Amino acid sequence: VQLQASGGGLVQAGDSLKLSCAASERPFSSSVLGWFRQAPGKEREFVAAIRWGSRNTYYADSVKGRFTISKDNANELSLQMNSLKPEDTAVYYCARNRRGSIRQALEYDLWGQGTLVTVSS
Repeated sequence: VQLQASGGGLVQAGDSLKLSCAASERPFSSSVLGWFRQAPGKEREFVAAIRWGSRNTYYADSVKGRFTISKDNANELSLQMNSLKPEDTAVYYCARNRRGSIRQALEYDLWGQGTLVTVSS
């Protein structure tokens, strides 16, 4: 199984951007897929996650109310990012959880290649 992230780019503060992540195989309904980000010189941090079957969602406090994670179809999820801030600048990764803590990167066993989001002030 592979994950392919896309949609990054350069935007201005306040703009919106939508990231997509395509899975080469349909995730199990019990799967949790998530988005993480890593800014230069910082650790990878949790952004959002979704339970594939129930569509329950989880967000980091820093993005709650601005970002929306969605299951777009059987093999694809997205991250709609609104009201972007310069501090949202990072490489964004989609990943599959291996049934551990949803907010811990170490509990994800499959990662996409990352897509760069740059927000200028």
